[in-house]
Amino acid sequence: MKRLLLIITLALIFSVVAYAAEAGPTSVPSPAATTVAPATAAQPGAASAHALIKEQPAPAKTLKTNRKLTVSMFLAIIASTVMILIWSSSKNKTAADYYAAGGGISGMQNGWAIAGDTLSAATFLGTTGLISLFGLDGFMYAVGPTICFLTILLIIAEPCRNAGKYTLGDILSLRSGSKMVRGASALSAVVISSFYLVVQMVGAGKLMQLLLGIPYQLAVVGVGAMIVVYVSFGGMKATTWVQIIKAALLLSTTVILSLVVLWKSGMNPLHLLDQVAASSAVQDHVRALLKQPVAVQGKDYGQAFLEVGLFLKDPLDQISVGIAMLFGVAGLPHIMMRFFTVPDAKQARKSVVIAMSLIATFQLTVTILGLGAALYVTPQQIMAIDKGGNMAALMMTQFIGGGPGTIGGDLLLAFICAVAFATVIAVVSGLVLASSAAIAHDLYVNIIKKGDCEQHQQVRVAKLASFWVGSIAILLAIACEKQNVVVLATLAFAVAASSNFPVILFSLFWKRFNTAGITCGLVIGATTTIALVLVSPNMTYPKKVAAEAQKTVLALEKKQAGGIRLSDKEQGLLIKARGDYALNRDGKSLLGLDGPLFPLKNPGIVSVPIGFMAAVFGTLLFRNREEEEMFAEIYVRQNTGLGIAEAAEH
Repeated sequence: MKRLLLIITLALIFSVVAYAAEAGPTSVPSPAATTVAPATAAQPGAASAHALIKEQPAPAKTLKTNRKLTVSMFLAIIASTVMILIWSSSKNKTAADYYAAGGGISGMQNGWAIAGDTLSAATFLGTTGLISLFGLDGFMYAVGPTICFLTILLIIAEPCRNAGKYTLGDILSLRSGSKMVRGASALSAVVISSFYLVVQMVGAGKLMQLLLGIPYQLAVVGVGAMIVVYVSFGGMKATTWVQIIKAALLLSTTVILSLVVLWKSGMNPLHLLDQVAASSAVQDHVRALLKQPVAVQGKDYGQAFLEVGLFLKDPLDQISVGIAMLFGVAGLPHIMMRFFTVPDAKQARKSVVIAMSLIATFQLTVTILGLGAALYVTPQQIMAIDKGGNMAALMMTQFIGGGPGTIGGDLLLAFICAVAFATVIAVVSGLVLASSAAIAHDLYVNIIKKGDCEQHQQVRVAKLASFWVGSIAILLAIACEKQNVVVLATLAFAVAASSNFPVILFSLFWKRFNTAGITCGLVIGATTTIALVLVSPNMTYPKKVAAEAQKTVLALEKKQAGGIRLSDKEQGLLIKARGDYALNRDGKSLLGLDGPLFPLKNPGIVSVPIGFMAAVFGTLLFRNREEEEMFAEIYVRQNTGLGIAEAAEH
């Protein structure tokens, strides 16, 4: 049966490749919908307005790829992952093997795997794009994933490894035997994983559309089918090794590319910053971001690119993003599962230190790549291909290789696309595995079967859950093709920080914590976060778009009234602004609002304290002395690892 399904999957993949090869070497347009990089959102009517703009020369609207090279790279990635799948599938004999690789992954290996799990295609493409479009504000998103692991290192890693087994529900159930806790923790894991999973699947669809020149829907179905088969048969062992290989490829590639960018600036980072600030294209872009079609006398727009405030205009928003990242990663189910794959707490700590070092190195290289893209590719060209900037890293790679149409440019672009695709496989595999573990282990085994379930039956249910999780992710990704999915990325981190992290912390270290506290923390923390995001500036508010467009119209018409002739570019801006105003002046948001009720783009500064307070008040209002007495066992477990099964031989 395994071989049959593998053959069917390979047949599907190769048929997609054949379709792409026969399609011919065409240019592939990159849609305006973002993967993760928060966009200067493409508004209704923007496409028609842009068609009237006459600029010389006009930025290219497509990113050209060499079909033969990209298909070859794609096949190489597929072949390597299938080899890993065949090797690892024979080693999955128990539930521990499937969920946690039998606890036999070393600290070094797990550190690389955690880096691979954290450094998603959204991180690589989105963060580079953010930096290329928003300067220092984008750098804030590069620093966050590194700093957040301090929380994991100092608080979470060792106790979770000693106290847990496979999932978040295992840790929380040491404080409570309630089925409600198991159910709430499983639901939380599935919801958070789903938010982040859809972001990755949309990115995978866009990337495959670029890589092979195939329709978006076909790309999503192909990637989803591959992931489902991969997780079902490979489990944690296969997922771990794909993450390790992908992390090595991604890190080595970005290091080399960033060194080339620095070499162009005399290996002097300060000189690179000066060059970026002095770029006329960067200055014009900043002026557009600040909604100042007419330059303000004495304003240094190049320097503004190197300061905060272009994207996160409110200092509270910057703090809020920091809070969500600092605590959010520690609550992500697919990151937490990685601490159950090592043999002991020492290896868990070692893996976090290694992961932090690798992630910090990667984020530094991404920062240099983003600045290089702003300088050499220009924000205008980046936004012409993708409003969110997600193609900035790929465009910079092609530029370094020699530009579009050159052998070096096409080869580097094909390689980096293939590496990004490997990134998608690794991260999505981890997310699907975390969701299926929560469904099979927490819901089926511990709630439905009341803990009485044979190993092979549990693994079978987990594989079936992987199929359904993957299928739902495919449908959601297709539905979200043209949506700004940054909202989902924001939700994933903020929900994890507001619900999962408080209950994990209190479960491990607060004696009085109980079932009521766990339930209140999970439910109220998550609900508050979702509600705040739905009324935040992340949503589209047509009347706000119209007001911004009207400001541009008034400024340019005032310039005309003063007898100054508008340039072709300014004429285009005026036409676009008038069109945006006409199309959006009577519109409302998804919830029927004229404007955001909550001023911040990330709700962490409000939702995280509410999550903590909900857990505290729930505990104090419904005290349970029997559950308090269970803390002694947890204290011993988290400090000694007593009761945890020995690691399997691998």
